[in-house]
Amino acid sequence: MLGVLSDVGNVRKTNEDSVGYFECSDFGIYAVADGMGGHNAGEVASELAIKVIIEYVKANQYGSDLKEVLSEGIKHANKEIYDMASEDDSLKGMGTTITICFKKQDKMVVANVGDSSCYVIDNKRKLSKITRDHSLVQQLLDNGTITEEKARNHPNKNIITRALGTNVEVEVDLFDVDLTSVIKCILCTDGLTNDVTYDEMYDIIIKNDNDSSCKMLVDLSKSKGGRDNISVIVFEGECRDDRNHVRE
Repeated sequence: MLGVLSDVGNVRKTNEDSVGYFECSDFGIYAVADGMGGHNAGEVASELAIKVIIEYVKANQYGSDLKEVLSEGIKHANKEIYDMASEDDSLKGMGTTITICFKKQDKMVVANVGDSSCYVIDNKRKLSKITRDHSLVQQLLDNGTITEEKARNHPNKNIITRALGTNVEVEVDLFDVDLTSVIKCILCTDGLTNDVTYDEMYDIIIKNDNDSSCKMLVDLSKSKGGRDNISVIVFEGECRDDRNHVRE
């Protein structure tokens, strides 16, 4: 069973996050996006990104190179968002993060631009982050300027260094995931990870069904402040071992 939830949070007036998915017997596509821009432009960008990418992947998924299909879909979305913003002054400067999974049999390709994230839980009961943020804070972490603890509450945590739709070209990070040992896959915007720790995320997901996990994660984030929009998707990996086990 698939779990999907997007919430405006406690502070924002509008929800600029978007979530989307498509599942059939042959493959699955799952995506989260965190929009940015004035007025409702962020919402426009995030919704358009997911719509364009999912439709592109559905139309081209029979190609042998899953990475190429996903990357080209994201580049198509980038152009549509950029062109729309260029033609409409009210949408100027809009953009969005995107993190999307293309799952086919026991393989999955993950693509990301920005600071929305993908995690997996494997049959060794370990939660691992697949994606790497394109953000100022990540750069400071990489060069040793700040610690992980300082990164969590850094005042410039919301500054991203790469986004969809803000430039004519976009660089996409792609990751291969072998699903044979994966129990759960998680996609989320930074509205969740700003407030919820890895341990809290793991404990909720491993002990509950996917739908309940999403609601509990959003509720926990809101109980800790909910300063941003919060979106999360939880879906199954391929591994059937330890599926109902919880950490001792």
